Amino acid sequence: MDDHTGSPELFMFLASTVHDMKNSISVLGGTLENLLDQARPETHSGPEYPQMAQMLYQTRRLSDNLMQLLALYKEVGKPTYPFEPNTVPVRELVQQVAGQARVLLESKGIVLEVQYPADLLWTFDEDLVIGVLAHAVNNAVRYTRDRIRLTIGERDGMLELTVADNGMGFPPSMLEAGTQVGQGVNFLTNSSGLGLFFASEVARMHRRRQLTGAIRLENAGPLGGGRFVLMLP
Repeated sequence: MDDHTGSPELFMFLASTVHDMKNSISVLGGTLENLLDQARPETHSGPEYPQMAQMLYQTRRLSDNLMQLLALYKEVGKPTYPFEPNTVPVRELVQQVAGQARVLLESKGIVLEVQYPADLLWTFDEDLVIGVLAHAVNNAVRYTRDRIRLTIGERDGMLELTVADNGMGFPPSMLEAGTQVGQGVNFLTNSSGLGLFFASEVARMHRRRQLTGAIRLENAGPLGGGRFVLMLP
């Protein structure tokens, strides 16, 4: 029997299937967002509202994972990656990330704080960076008590983008995955591996002169919990 494991046809079939799954999840997530946006927790004392909020959180996780799989497939399965850096106002980046997270955070009673220079411009692939930050915010929902802070600024010639929360911090297994992501993450034993690997690949694609992007995870952040950091040259 022929081995078709690595055939282009199989890659295309898998990518098409993942794309269809992502579209379905996006429709479900959009429906949940509309329902939650029309309802308010103070007027819904029953279990329906928090249950829908949890469903939205889980659909966001699934959508993130499928988006990351598609992006990584394109990198592995094709000779050129659609990497399209442009000069972007940082305020627009913040507005898009905050806008995507608004309904989920409101439904969970979580406040998103933002700090950034209003006039700062930087060159990066906006879609990819939004994907990384949106995933970091969604992940912070899992750990925070009630506050998440998105901070963007320039540090030592690099753009530093951080997502911090006021929870108990990342568990040791996730911190270890963060330190090993550049050496290859064991996807079978660490559920955070895909998101970290995707973020690391996005960071690595951004290069300027001798500088290359990087990520890191740390505890005891500015809000007392965990902090995800993305550095772009």
